Amino acid sequence: MSINHVRPWKNIYRRKSRQIMVGSVPVGGDAPIAVQTMTNTLTTDIKGTIAQVQAAAEAGADIVRVSVPDEASSKALKEICRESPVPIVADIHFHYKRGIEAAEAGAACLRINPGNIGDEKRVKEVIKAARDHSCSIRIGVNAGSLEKHLLEKYGEPCPDAMVESGLDHIKILQDNDFHEFKISCKASDVFMSAAAYQKLADATDAPIHLGITEAGGLVSGTIKSAIGLGNLLWMGIGDTIRVSLSADPVEEVKVGFEILKSLGLRHRGVNIISCPSCARQGFDVIKTVETLERRLEHIKTPMSLSIIGCVVNGPGEALMTDVGFTGGGAGSGMVYLAGKASHKMNNAEMVDHIVAQVEKRAEAIEADQPAAE
Repeated sequence: MSINHVRPWKNIYRRKSRQIMVGSVPVGGDAPIAVQTMTNTLTTDIKGTIAQVQAAAEAGADIVRVSVPDEASSKALKEICRESPVPIVADIHFHYKRGIEAAEAGAACLRINPGNIGDEKRVKEVIKAARDHSCSIRIGVNAGSLEKHLLEKYGEPCPDAMVESGLDHIKILQDNDFHEFKISCKASDVFMSAAAYQKLADATDAPIHLGITEAGGLVSGTIKSAIGLGNLLWMGIGDTIRVSLSADPVEEVKVGFEILKSLGLRHRGVNIISCPSCARQGFDVIKTVETLERRLEHIKTPMSLSIIGCVVNGPGEALMTDVGFTGGGAGSGMVYLAGKASHKMNNAEMVDHIVAQVEKRAEAIEADQPAAE
């Protein structure tokens, strides 16, 4: 098994929530926190959308959302759902009929926004379609599209308005004896989102979908999402997450897993621990890490790798990782395996050697997995 261990001071106690199913993926309860993304192709581009869904799934996405803005998209959704390796969530705005069509097309979940889908009668029709076709529902509250009466009541978008919107919609679902739902309360403002989610977590036992909406580009959006989602996850709030970036959906999946990985909530692939480098480095740390990140993408086994440029922190970090390399002098460094110094390796051959050692270690971890479980 991997050298990483759970320590009491690192424990996160997740909020207790009901569990629902999004297709074959359990969300809530004691299920792993699911990672989601959303396609940005035209849904009517069936081939392009399926390719994007498959790429996201290969990167680890548990669930993928697809926008359904018109009838042509509803028709395309049927083939997309049929070809998708993961459950598809249909993103519905403005026209309730798209929700009905999406349920009929095979969507595993319908994402509806209470602020813009229409009156209660139309919502009831969507509920009936979801029940008839075994769909779950995500109530997607967004600070940018709150109901008019709530904006008049509170004067502006705020956490209280967002939570009230969500709870009103929960009541509609429950009054119609529909309980297969999760809920989100998103805003582009980190403080507003965090406050809304904390209030929501106290007000319902429904599974919670976390997100900081319209977070920004790859760098700025990653930082904003890591701060917002990271703090909520650290408090035990959140059963599924989506990182919203103006970037390739695969990047959203990668960032989502890195956030979960950093908190010890879910592990997938190699966690590289590396120094920022300085004049003491015995090799080019930055270039080496970039190369290793690319060459180790195929490893799905949870494990850790330390790449440290010198002996100041290198040996200490290597003691806590599955594989490690610490820079030394004269063009070589020390390789560590399972936390112990193993052998020296010259810098010129180091990358290929580390990749081989990581692959070997991954095989060993996988072989021991049944016994560990």
